[in-house]
This record gives sequence, structure tokens and C-alpha cells, in this order.
Amino acid sequence: MKTYEEINERIERKKAVVMTAEEIIGYVERKGLAAAAQEVDVVTTATFGPMCSSGCFLNFGHAKPRIRMTQAWIDDVEAYCGIAAVDAYLGATQLRRNDPANLYYPGEFRYGGGHAIERLVAGERLELHALSYGTDDYPQRELRTWFTIKDLNQAIMVNPRNCYQNYNVAVNGSDRPIYTYLGMLGPDFQNACYSSAGQLSPLLNDPLYETIGIGTSVWLAGSRGIVHAEGTQHAPTVERGANDVPTEGAGTLGLTADMKAMKPRFVRGVSLVGYGVSLALGIGIPIPILNERVLAHTTVRDRDILAPVVDYASDYPNRTGKAIAHVSYGELRSGEITVQGKKAEVSSMSSYAMALEIASLLADEIRRGSFLLSRPSRALPREGTFRPLVARKR
Repeated sequence: MKTYEEINERIERKKAVVMTAEEIIGYVERKGLAAAAQEVDVVTTATFGPMCSSGCFLNFGHAKPRIRMTQAWIDDVEAYCGIAAVDAYLGATQLRRNDPANLYYPGEFRYGGGHAIERLVAGERLELHALSYGTDDYPQRELRTWFTIKDLNQAIMVNPRNCYQNYNVAVNGSDRPIYTYLGMLGPDFQNACYSSAGQLSPLLNDPLYETIGIGTSVWLAGSRGIVHAEGTQHAPTVERGANDVPTEGAGTLGLTADMKAMKPRFVRGVSLVGYGVSLALGIGIPIPILNERVLAHTTVRDRDILAPVVDYASDYPNRTGKAIAHVSYGELRSGEITVQGKKAEVSSMSSYAMALEIASLLADEIRRGSFLLSRPSRALPREGTFRPLVARKR
């Protein structure tokens, strides 16, 4: 048994033994679980891919004369202003107003909230257009100006749902192409698409939420952040394998961090033809090796993680809950799976290479003593199901 305090003391002395979730697999095979649990202090996990439930709070400061923003657009992307006078929330999937690309090439969404957030983190200049009805103390009714992230008092990323614990593999059983948030799917099970870092993914390495909880320190696009809440749609009561890993979507995380400390490489706007826009983020989470059980969970392999194959032409939009089959991430990473007797070419919306880079960067920060671990103040719920929206007449 180890404690957070003991591990952090080793980190501060730069004596911590840290490995990525990929490296630990072979190490435990060679050394054995008991010996490795004594030697290894931290295993780093990571993921990189589109995370639609993301966005940021921005504080612009007060203009002269003052304005209480009731509507605002950042690079023609609407931000939510139903809070204080000069605070706004910019969502990753909000579309640009009258997007020229979508007007001339229907279905091609070239710019939205995710792209504006990417440019903001990169230090580029963005346009702010704000409107108000005017009051005695906030008399200005319209404002146009330009700003960079350095001009803002705060730029805080606050994401309702990131790091989905497992997810669907999308296919299309219809006779026409369809366009989804997982990309274009050809007819008759022509191809399949998924989005997960598999054996590197944070919640797949801590399937029972023993170390990742509210208050856990995270690496969010290079900035030191925390888990601020269970993520929206957190639904851990699902079927799990003998290794405790869920066989469908389950847990999620709400994350927050200071955007001024983020690295542009790991914050990227995404355009999805026929669907909309999103934001791809790089996230790393360290797992303290408190005991053999925690370590055993971090040795999970792609071949041992099963994901549900779902028809996005019928079962997904009609919410039948039906999975055509389950396939392992080992099969998915091979580039081809078989769906109802047909070969389907596989692609991924997430990047395993980027996730591995993030896990390695986080491991280096911990070895240098610059990233300490934090004990969760509260565990994530281990029970709960997903509740659908019910259309009622009254």
C-alpha cells in the first residue's frame, strides 16, 4: 500500500518511478504484479480527440462607457451572455453566423466555437461584437473591438463532459452515405469509425474510479486543471467485463483549466462535414499506484477492451439501444473489422499517437517534480443510468 503523500514526496525529490499506460503493460509482464506495484509510483494515461461538450468562460473587462452584454459574437460565433455584464461562455459546437462555406457548399462547416477557441489559445486576434438594451449604469448599446487572450482578465475552459469511458463504433447499414459526428459512413457497412485512445484512455485504466474523482489534477492541453464534477451523461451502471472495463459508454469527467497556460498543439478546432463543428483536446491524467489492484487495472490492453458496434442509420437515431456486435480495440486498430459478414475499413476520430505523446509529456513533468498528484475530495458515482429525454404533451 502507498499513499498520495508518499508518492508526492517521491515526486518532489525527483525519485518517482513513472511510466505511461503503454509502457506499464510490458513492465508488469516482466517483473510481476507484486514487484511492479512496489517499484512504480505513477502511470500516466491520455487521450486526444473531438470532445463536443467543451467551452470556455471569458471575462472582457468593462468598456468606457460600460456595456452589459446581452448578445455577443466572437468571430461571428455566438457566445452565451446570460450571466454577468462582461462574462460570456463560448461553446465548442456553436456555428458561425451565416457561415459562408455552409451557404455555398451545404454541409461544409468551416468555422465555429472550436475554431475560435483554437485561435484564442494560439494568441491570435479575434473580433468581439456585443449588443445591449442599455441601462442607466450600463448605457452603451453596441460595441465592436478586437482582442487576444492576453487582453482578457480570465479565459477558463469549463467542459461539461470529456474523456468518455469507452464509446460506440459507428457503422451504416442503410443504402446511402450518412454524415455523423464520427465522420462519413458509407452504405452497407462499408466502413466503421471510433473515437478512443483505448489502452491509454484515462477511465479505461481506472474503470472503477478508484483514483480519478472530483478534485483530481489533470493535464488539460498542457495546463494544470482539475476534475470539477462528474461529467454529464455519467452512467456507470453498465455491463462490464471480468477486468471491470465497461463494454459501452459509461463514466465521464467534467474538466476545467486556465486557457492562458494551454499549448496550442493540443487545442484544435474540428469541422465535420454534414454535421457541424467541435473541438479536439489533449488530456492526460496520472494514476497513483496505491496498490496491486490499481496497477492491475492500468495493464489493460486494447485486445481486452470491447466496444459496441452501432448502426448510425437506424439504431442510433431511433435510440433502440441495440448493438450489432462488440469488437476489441485491438481489432479496431488493425484497420479492419467484420460487420454482419462484411469487411469494414476502420478509421479513428482520435489520435493514439497524440495520446501517447501527451502521456509521455505528463510523465516527464512528474519525473521533474513539476506535477504533483491530488487526492480526490469526492469519488465519482459508481452507480447510475442514462436517462432519456421524454416528449410529453403536458
